[in-house]
Amino acid sequence: MTTETLPLNLLKANAELQLRLTRLLQESSHQWLDSVKEASSQGIAETSAEIEGVLRSANWQALASLPPEAFWRQFQGRVAHVQTFQHVAIKNQAAFTSGLQQAIESWHKAVSTALGSDNSVSPFADVFKQWNALWSQTTEAAQRKAPKGD
Repeated sequence: MTTETLPLNLLKANAELQLRLTRLLQESSHQWLDSVKEASSQGIAETSAEIEGVLRSANWQALASLPPEAFWRQFQGRVAHVQTFQHVAIKNQAAFTSGLQQAIESWHKAVSTALGSDNSVSPFADVFKQWNALWSQTTEAAQRKAPKGD
């Protein structure tokens, strides 16, 4: 590798890292938007069902019992949503961490190649292995606690 191409190769490595990080952030945002969209759709369906229940009610006693019943159904549903969102958050963070690790390792390899170094072991590898292990353990624990419908 000549010294004339060194700046270009370093610039390419940095640009690739920036683009990969941008893509990771976009993918993570997209996953969050999908999760929120799904939760919103479920909420709309539940509210529509409640409205239909009110409209079908034929007597005062049935109509009077709807608010407490609806409250407890909504409360139980929200607890399930919180658990689902925790699971999604952990899964998204683990995927982001893995992608970040791959991007930095790829960047490190490109920089090492540009500098003519044989050091292919990333100094960040151990840090990311520990970080990934933490998220993997948390993901596994969340999967064990997740609702069975997931």
